[in-house]
Amino acid sequence: MNDLRRMACWLALLVPFGLLGGALVSQYLFGLPPCEMCWWQRYPHGAAVLLAVGAFAVRSDLLVRLAALAILVSGAIGGFHAGVEYGWWEGLTRCATDALAGGDPLEAIMNAPVIRCDVAPWSLFGISLAGWNFLISGVAGFAILALIGRASTRRNTKLTGMAV
Repeated sequence: MNDLRRMACWLALLVPFGLLGGALVSQYLFGLPPCEMCWWQRYPHGAAVLLAVGAFAVRSDLLVRLAALAILVSGAIGGFHAGVEYGWWEGLTRCATDALAGGDPLEAIMNAPVIRCDVAPWSLFGISLAGWNFLISGVAGFAILALIGRASTRRNTKLTGMAV
């Protein structure tokens, strides 16, 4: 595996792993429970981590590309979510709750706080968590694809002897 491919694999692994870690830290250490759209952003990142691990195991450009695509999907969902938070467009009509198991389930559901998708619970420099996911995932996803594309171009150049 050449250096560009290795760098792409590491990005495909570390970016979604870091973003998922940040989401979990914000949830469990800082008390920011996720809304429905926050959950949607986590699923593609989880898939990207698994795909990147697979790419390391079998040295597959296809798995790295799929991981990059999953990262871009999460970023697109983050962009949509940020737009809902900023009031640029309508979001979902349903919201998530943070009902804990144990005791009377109906009472837990009835007393659980509603987590709104259209309210950013935290921001840095005026950018919400969903907005940061959009920015980071977009840059990382395209960087991974560019690295793999560049690595493929170099391989083709070496095989044909012609610069592309």
